[in-house]
Amino acid sequence: MTDSTLSVSDLAIDHALAQTAASMQFLLDVTPVNADEIKADFVNGRVRDPAFVYRPVEVQPDVLSKALHNIDVSAIEDPTLGHLLRAKHRELALQFDMLRARDTDDFKALSIELYGGTSPELRTQAEGILERVKVTEGPGEVVPAPEFLELAQAEIDHYREIDPEIDLHAEMRDDVNGIMVTGNTLLIDNDSVVQRARVNGLLQHEVGTHLVTQVNGAAQPVQVLGTGLAGYDETQEGLAVLAEVACGELTPFRLRQLAARVLTVHRMQGGAEFVEAWRALLKDGFTERSAFTTTMRAYRSGGLSKDAIYLRGLVDLLAHLRGGGDLALLWLGKFSLADLPLISDLHERGVLVAPRLVPRYAEDPASTARLNAAADSVDDVAQLITGAAA
Repeated sequence: MTDSTLSVSDLAIDHALAQTAASMQFLLDVTPVNADEIKADFVNGRVRDPAFVYRPVEVQPDVLSKALHNIDVSAIEDPTLGHLLRAKHRELALQFDMLRARDTDDFKALSIELYGGTSPELRTQAEGILERVKVTEGPGEVVPAPEFLELAQAEIDHYREIDPEIDLHAEMRDDVNGIMVTGNTLLIDNDSVVQRARVNGLLQHEVGTHLVTQVNGAAQPVQVLGTGLAGYDETQEGLAVLAEVACGELTPFRLRQLAARVLTVHRMQGGAEFVEAWRALLKDGFTERSAFTTTMRAYRSGGLSKDAIYLRGLVDLLAHLRGGGDLALLWLGKFSLADLPLISDLHERGVLVAPRLVPRYAEDPASTARLNAAADSVDDVAQLITGAAA
């Protein structure tokens, strides 16, 4: 197939793959439900080896694997789509293996296979940030979860004014840790508090990036663009952090947090114990509770290396911008920057439709100017914070 129409059989395979991907909630399934309770015990010295508890997996990995096995991606006719969906098929198989291996020694190795490791270059960036971005904002006024929910709902309503048919939601729950998006829903931990100075940046991260691209991807003929093509997480999180830069709300603490995540993942992959990684963050100037959350995220389920992708994705996108690239096609759905040429091919052939929504910051000249300036910091991300010592 070389025209704008994909075959019915190709679309059927895509839809089956998208449905299989949507039938699991991977991040929820690998994140402990008792992190807040354990945090208090750990920080107060009552626990030194946290025992995390995880929610029951709603759909058993063996069932998901069988459903995946029944999807014959080798039969896809369109070469571009075939490449994309075969890669997604392999990624889903790996994620199902990770769910089987949750909280075992095998999980860490599978996680590295899925998300990659921490390169020396990325660690150098992270170390530079912690060394030179020393002064962080004070705690200031905080926004509790109910108020943040109202602000998130207002942000969703902004997009509903543009397209009343969009299917987006926000809700508070007691079985999540922090604030996260799964599918078309923003989940907010009942106990979450957000610095008011961070609110807009977080809204642009979660709603303006993750939910907007979910809406756009779900509206595509290629449905996997809604659930996410293989490797989409890194570019999605990079885009989401870039949104914080664009709206002028990437704070010193936030940049240090992203650097700490990289170094904690590196320590986890190197075999450091939980308490060792936590103490290393204390030496880097993080509070006990903040250090616990960062360490928990890297050590959950046996070792999850996902947190290294935030800084890595940001660096890759800054390099993309510095090289003359733009972000326009990245709003079409959830996919990796590495797959941009393939997405461009589908777009040029008329296979993909225009995005239903564009992040509000993408149409703000001030945001464009901030991103153009930020692109010059790709070799030294610490410079994103004005005044970071050279």
